[in-house]
Amino acid sequence: MRPARTIVLVVAIVVLAGCGEDAPVAQGPPDVPDHRGRFVTVCEPSHHAADDPIVSPGEPGAAHLHEFFGNVAIDAHSTTEAVEDAETTCATKADRAAYWVPALLDGDGERVPPDGADVYYRAGRGAAPSDVEPYPHGLRMIAGDAGAEEAQPAEIVGWSCTDNPVRSAAVPDCAGELRLRITFQDCWDGRRLDSDDHRSHVTYSGADGCPTSHPVAVPQLELVVRYPHTGGPEGLRLSSGGPTTAHADFWNLWEPDALAREVSSCIHRDVVCGDTRS
Repeated sequence: MRPARTIVLVVAIVVLAGCGEDAPVAQGPPDVPDHRGRFVTVCEPSHHAADDPIVSPGEPGAAHLHEFFGNVAIDAHSTTEAVEDAETTCATKADRAAYWVPALLDGDGERVPPDGADVYYRAGRGAAPSDVEPYPHGLRMIAGDAGAEEAQPAEIVGWSCTDNPVRSAAVPDCAGELRLRITFQDCWDGRRLDSDDHRSHVTYSGADGCPTSHPVAVPQLELVVRYPHTGGPEGLRLSSGGPTTAHADFWNLWEPDALAREVSSCIHRDVVCGDTRS
């Protein structure tokens, strides 16, 4: 019985060292058990620029203003080979991935610099944790819609506060800091690292897991960007348009062996891992 007690104690410590009460839990459809296994990395802001190496590669200044986290070398001219060994602003140094979102602007059109981003990786709603595979190196994808004119589904694009973690499609009135939460696709077609629309090579799992068109379950990423804004939403907008245009980009540049270890140790075992600093 001693080994069993030791395992329980280790898991308990990991939980306490990891995420707060508003940490996401993958909640499946009614007939699919919820699962809690995840790992998280915390990233400081890296830089901001009107570049988008996924949508407008090779065209500096062609995009709306973006806030970048993680890989410090990302710009309009980036290629996987050029930036895969770059420094990162993430606490987990093996995480050299790049994450970016449109800049948040106040009522005067001034940029609201983010405090940082929390990046959660877990099994998707309908995926079995043991089936999840690491992302292929160099995978690129976009979640959310920069052209949305109406509120997007809150389970994909949502706003919340530190004092109220419930997702809202609209920017809430916050007593604590404001957060933007973007949930990415968790099923891959197994072939393409990108697609023309940067979305059709990936999709979301359902009650039966991943569809046959996208049979490979990959970690579901939730990017939570923290802003030092309190109060109501009056005057707030994004560089891409109104708050309804929230979206995020991801470029997988993780050190492959480290990513595989995180997937195996945390997601496959369905346990909560904290900020694994290296």
